[in-house]
Amino acid sequence: MSPSRFRLALALLGALLFAGAMPAAHGQAAPVERHALPGSGSDLVGEIRLATVRDEQTLPDIAREQGVGQEEILNANPGADRWLPRVGSEVIVPGQRLLPDAERKGIVINLPEYRLYFYPKPARKADRPEVITFPISVGRMDWKTPLGLTRISAKQKDPSWMPPASIRAEHAFDGEALPRVVPPGPDNPLGSYALRLAIAGYLIHGTDKEFGVGMRVTHGCMRLLPEHIEALFRLVPVGTTVRLMNQPIKLGWGPDGLYVAAHPPFEEDEGEIGTVVAQTLEQARQRVADRPDLELDEVRLSAALIEKSGLPVPITRAKR
Repeated sequence: MSPSRFRLALALLGALLFAGAMPAAHGQAAPVERHALPGSGSDLVGEIRLATVRDEQTLPDIAREQGVGQEEILNANPGADRWLPRVGSEVIVPGQRLLPDAERKGIVINLPEYRLYFYPKPARKADRPEVITFPISVGRMDWKTPLGLTRISAKQKDPSWMPPASIRAEHAFDGEALPRVVPPGPDNPLGSYALRLAIAGYLIHGTDKEFGVGMRVTHGCMRLLPEHIEALFRLVPVGTTVRLMNQPIKLGWGPDGLYVAAHPPFEEDEGEIGTVVAQTLEQARQRVADRPDLELDEVRLSAALIEKSGLPVPITRAKR
């Protein structure tokens, strides 16, 4: 077993052991993150928040309560213990983000960010455009979520799950017999709402395993928290475009200069990350070259690319 798979196995085991210790998270709905789109030439939305660790809380508890994913909160707090953070300490809630480099239309999913962005059409011309964003789970390395452009082909409330033969075979190998049809209910892995993609076999849906949201744990589908998929289901019409991307490093403009947000790449992409880093450096230089009032802070850029916190980091400064 590779080191990254071993870490994932430990994370899932820990989540199972601690799943019963989440009363605060289960007792209230996670917030829905909604932002007015920034003006032309800006890509930064939201703000970084702080949460104080309460007695018996874990980082997954705080992530669930704050409406962010597990990997997000772990990357933003590398010095905190996942299962035993110090009571009374403050942890970073990664609520600020750079929008993905894609057309701001329909649904955009950035897989290594474990996040879905929805750009609803304004109800009136006078309404300011906005973005609504949710943490998601994505496909494991052996069950990859596909990339590319597709659309929402159907919506279903209280869906039945018909596991394909490949998944039934996987469970049978582990000594578990899956039925051909899992009816709607609390034990249905699809949860209460499902958005079917035009790519056969792939859905955006709820879950009966909330602790896994924001991790790489699915058979290729994308899971949302129950209250988040309910909100998305009500907002998204059939026919909405869905763009699936693999963008571990994002560059974008904020009100005071250029920012970078770096996320850990998927395991199978680690061999290409050197090329991606070199491309990012060159792109940053080109963008700043058009701004005579700014200069690139390459030391800060390099540090952000090494840390991979997922948090937007300013990488320019005013020219002296």
